Amino acid sequence: MTTLAEHDRLWIRRYHPRPDAAARLVCLPHAGGSATFYHPVSASLPASVDVLAVQYPGRQDRRNEPCADSIQELADHVTSVLLPWTDRPLLFFGHSMGATLGFEVARRLERDHGVVLHALFASARRAPSCPRDESVHLRDDDGLIAEMRNLSGTDSAILDDEELIRMALPAIRADYRAAETYRYEPGPNLRCPIVGLVGDDDPKVTVDEARAWSRHTDASFDLHVFQGGHFYLTSHQREVLDLLAKEAVRA
Repeated sequence: MTTLAEHDRLWIRRYHPRPDAAARLVCLPHAGGSATFYHPVSASLPASVDVLAVQYPGRQDRRNEPCADSIQELADHVTSVLLPWTDRPLLFFGHSMGATLGFEVARRLERDHGVVLHALFASARRAPSCPRDESVHLRDDDGLIAEMRNLSGTDSAILDDEELIRMALPAIRADYRAAETYRYEPGPNLRCPIVGLVGDDDPKVTVDEARAWSRHTDASFDLHVFQGGHFYLTSHQREVLDLLAKEAVRA
């Protein structure tokens, strides 16, 4: 039988615990991604920031668990497991699907628990009010792999390893389904600042679609445009880390 504490540890990965940190940064992976994507962030940020990386079910050490069917379901789970970590200022960084998830978790924390984030960083994702009709999750396996190659976010060694990629595809497909079927439900704006980050050549989001995040907050909004595509942050890691660190210091 899994205890509540063990259940929460399945969701939250804390690679470099900093119990005395003044603020916490919660990192939310992209579709098909895992908590380990954010290990470099955890290692690089100053000791004043405690980094928590969320691990979704259906991958790596959670591969035998069923994947979430929707962003809403995933947001309910993540909100629940984050509640014990709200004793100090929280910042969210979500990349792609993770940005939408971060938005929905932030809504739940505000609405149901009175917890307002210090900031939400929305990376490489359209604003919730800018839907697109997408159906990558309906493609066959080869089509799904082709999409991943196009976005350049998965190590080519994994994509070229038939056994590894076939093991990962169910979680990738489930994440794409959750992201592509998500539809924004109108409601109160967030009370926290939102920071948008986007590559200028991202096929999944235009600069205008990223700028539209400003519609979803009653606080401040900033937009940072980088040279690159959907995974612009792999070549602009230092700049992104500096943005996160500067905002966390102000928490």
